[in-house]
Amino acid sequence: MFCYSLSHLTSPFSIKPSQKDSTLQKIKEPSPPSWQPRSWRDKKAEQIPDYQDQNALKRVSETITQLPPLVFGREAELLRERLAQTAQGKGFLLQGGDCAESFKDQTANYIRDTFKVLMQMAVVLTFAGGVPVIKVGRMAGQYAKPRSQPYEVVNQEKIASYKGDNINSMDPKNREPDPERMLQGYHTASASLNLLRAFAEGGLADLSLVHRWMLDFVHESPERTQFEDIAERISDAMTFMNACGLSPSEAFTLRRTEFFTSHEALLLPFEEAMTRRDSLSHQWFNCSAHMVWIGDRTRDPDGAHVEFCRGIANPIGIKCGPSLKPDDLISLLDILDPHHTPGRIVLIIRMGHDKIAAHLPDLIRTLQQQGRAKEVVWSCDPMHGNTVKTENQYKTRHFLDIMSEIEQFFHINGDMDNHAGGIHLELTGQDVTECSGGAQKIDELSLGARYHTVCDPRLNAQQSLEIAFRLAAYIRQQERRQVSS
Repeated sequence: MFCYSLSHLTSPFSIKPSQKDSTLQKIKEPSPPSWQPRSWRDKKAEQIPDYQDQNALKRVSETITQLPPLVFGREAELLRERLAQTAQGKGFLLQGGDCAESFKDQTANYIRDTFKVLMQMAVVLTFAGGVPVIKVGRMAGQYAKPRSQPYEVVNQEKIASYKGDNINSMDPKNREPDPERMLQGYHTASASLNLLRAFAEGGLADLSLVHRWMLDFVHESPERTQFEDIAERISDAMTFMNACGLSPSEAFTLRRTEFFTSHEALLLPFEEAMTRRDSLSHQWFNCSAHMVWIGDRTRDPDGAHVEFCRGIANPIGIKCGPSLKPDDLISLLDILDPHHTPGRIVLIIRMGHDKIAAHLPDLIRTLQQQGRAKEVVWSCDPMHGNTVKTENQYKTRHFLDIMSEIEQFFHINGDMDNHAGGIHLELTGQDVTECSGGAQKIDELSLGARYHTVCDPRLNAQQSLEIAFRLAAYIRQQERRQVSS
């Protein structure tokens, strides 16, 4: 997390230090007394690679244990406080980034472009939606991915599936899991975090360029008038502040902001090695990211991933697919959040546009009956439940399906008097053609033009910003409903 003092004009959060102490509850729940970072080893572990050289795994793990933390416990606590506000209806979580980061793509320009898209989306949501926005990147650590099948067929040969650069290589000839890759993952994450800190402090997203990066994509969109109106209002605000003597470079650049990192806690040997005990609070923190999540394939209440996450004090995400039953969700919350800590849990709903209406209401209703619905953040992942394969064998996600799930997510929460608190997107700042549709009208035939993902299809920069404009309208409607009630 990169936390700096912000102008009230640009900050999603304008709580002064003196206010923060009185308005944010300091939660210091102890870690489970019998828990240790290695406790997960006694449980069944899905999706963990079978390393052939166990001595090499031990050596690498011990080396990582001695390396400096990538993030600090107090930063993770601050994110939890922000999420607690969001759970109470006073904020919105914007979480996004690559489906799986590759080591070779972690260049300055690549990281900058993804960071910039998230900043731009946050500006739109903050201004047009009228709520504080928590910015969390799927960045600087999303190097491992679960796969539905352990093997795939390449050139008529059966080989191990690619599971992310922290585990094995994209090269079909080099799919053997190698523990040495975890060391490269640590150092790549460290370099990426250093650059993100510099971007967060250095004024990357200059709003004086508002028309250039907001309006390029809307000239053929049916919502052109709506989008232009929002952009014009932001531009008018800039003009007004400039007339008051504040230059755009001083008043309207996100020069100092809060930015947090996250990834799926899949590769438990690495996550264990990055877990440290805070000397002041005596809590265990996973110091590889501010927030980690448990995937839809690894959320077994008796499994290793849940066992690991129950002992760390970081905010924890739970991917909630259509197979998750309300009683199982309660069991997960009892394990992961026994003290009912606000902001501890983010429920990342990933049902699919054709299933969300049948499954989400039961989850909300059950938590409302248990008095827990306002302890968690309800976030929508409209990506993973909407993946399809085209006739020319490209995996894609249709923009209309993505928007349909988002719209249903807001409507269901609104009808049940529940706060729709976040969005979780796989996106990139690159001009890729991986998700079809949107204002660019990417069709199935053009997917191959710039299809660069190492795993799942991502929204490009223009599609991501288009979603931000549409999201802002849903958030604004939600805010009006809450005020009127």
